[in-house]
Amino acid sequence: MENPKPYNSFGNGSAMRVSPCGIVAVCMEEAVALARASASVTHNHPEGIKGAEAVAAAIFLAKMGKSREEIRSHICEHYYELNTTVDEIRVHYGFDESCQGTVPEALICFLESESFEDAIRNAISIGGDSDTVGAITGSVAWTYYCREKGYSQWVYEVPEEMAAIRQQALAYIPEDFVKTAEELHEAAWRRMGTYGRVGSCTWILSPGEIRENQF
Repeated sequence: MENPKPYNSFGNGSAMRVSPCGIVAVCMEEAVALARASASVTHNHPEGIKGAEAVAAAIFLAKMGKSREEIRSHICEHYYELNTTVDEIRVHYGFDESCQGTVPEALICFLESESFEDAIRNAISIGGDSDTVGAITGSVAWTYYCREKGYSQWVYEVPEEMAAIRQQALAYIPEDFVKTAEELHEAAWRRMGTYGRVGSCTWILSPGEIRENQF
């Protein structure tokens, strides 16, 4: 494409691809700013940015060991009302490629889950744009259920019950994708490890860039 530019999209792709922003961030401000920067290169519609920010924020909170109710409360306060249930969604839900028609439903699938696998089952069960719903639900759920076992397991190893799922998934994707995922994980635990030891970490974005990427 010549002269690629944002195209004012509010499609759910901005939320589907944003998980690294929540994973590598060391503060909520950074998570939100990275999400906005990630979305804005294509999905610069306010709803496209909102969806990306909400998912990154949920992942960041999950990484920091917050409860499902704390995550729900933050999303309700800043982004979406999450006042329905998976059973209610399942009755009427159809294909919707927008952030506003995907992100709340995906987050509810996570919030009602009891495990990573249960979250994915919830996401598939409601139908709609299943690959995207599953990707959004899974990105929050994976972080949450890894972190639930303790900081060291989130940083260094996957809980035993999730290891087989990861191994099977890695067998399906190209080697360069696996390498990228490993590099992301390395960057995330190094940044969070530094943050935990000394109480601070160099931001990916400068303070000025973070301010510029806020509402």
